[in-house]
Amino acid sequence: MIDFGFDKIALIGAVALIVIGPEKLPKVARTIGHLFGKAQRYVADVKAEVNRSIELDELKKMRSQFETAARDVENTVRTEVNQAASAFENEWSSATAGLGDSGAVPYTPLEAPSPEYRHPRKNWRLKRGATPQWYKQRQGIRTKAQSGAARVARFRPPGVKLPR
Repeated sequence: MIDFGFDKIALIGAVALIVIGPEKLPKVARTIGHLFGKAQRYVADVKAEVNRSIELDELKKMRSQFETAARDVENTVRTEVNQAASAFENEWSSATAGLGDSGAVPYTPLEAPSPEYRHPRKNWRLKRGATPQWYKQRQGIRTKAQSGAARVARFRPPGVKLPR
């Protein structure tokens, strides 16, 4: 970048003061500062975009590497499972080969009698009674039936008598 020292900046300021004049110099300096700030922001945005695109390319490369690694693992697991299944089938067939020639009656499992359908007796009172008392008290659920007169008498302020 261009190397500006204090002496060069002072020389440029003196020339600008002579050429532009003291009346217009603050406005020109403000405009130049504004344009310089815009240029810096634009350069920073371009740098950020380039960095993002580089990171995106790196992420795509890493993604493709992970996908190939996952495919390789899947293929090796599949081949191992197939080999184990074929080895099991070979062992099973060799172990059961002598059993069918003996002329014995083949094994048939006994059928267990299926129980008749019974309707589940869903009793909401029973379910409601299974709720713990502390939970009912916390939620404000009444646990005991109370008549209207008893409820009124319960919440009546003390010392108030009913007229007869």
